Amino acid sequence: MEKLPDNYRDKYIVFYDGDCGFCNFWVQWILDRDKKDQFLFAALQSNFGQTFLKQSQLEHQDFDSIYLWKPNSFYLKKSDAAIKIARTLGGVYHTAILGKLLPYFIRDFLYDQVAKRRKNLMSQHCRIPSEKDRKKFIPD
Repeated sequence: MEKLPDNYRDKYIVFYDGDCGFCNFWVQWILDRDKKDQFLFAALQSNFGQTFLKQSQLEHQDFDSIYLWKPNSFYLKKSDAAIKIARTLGGVYHTAILGKLLPYFIRDFLYDQVAKRRKNLMSQHCRIPSEKDRKKFIPD
């Protein structure tokens, strides 16, 4: 991406489907556990999310994947992103590394099965983020 604000460079940026209640639940879950202030969030539908997808040469209308991006370093998607998020949160969540025991094609198959059904798993209602949490969402 072009010039990123300095405060974005050392963070992990989670791109998610902003129209999905299930996805929003998991964003809130990460927010509640991000004690070290390591994550920022952007909807895939946002201008920032669309720019990321286009510049990474990813499908920009497919919102079935979560992406985790470390600027100037790497991006991960699907099960690899979920495992890295949990490991980064640390503590008991670090054990998510055990998910790597399964080959990625099996992990991503399972991820895809949940992704297909995600909009039926939870309502579209989302918690209103606190002022502190709002600062972790990248503006459009």
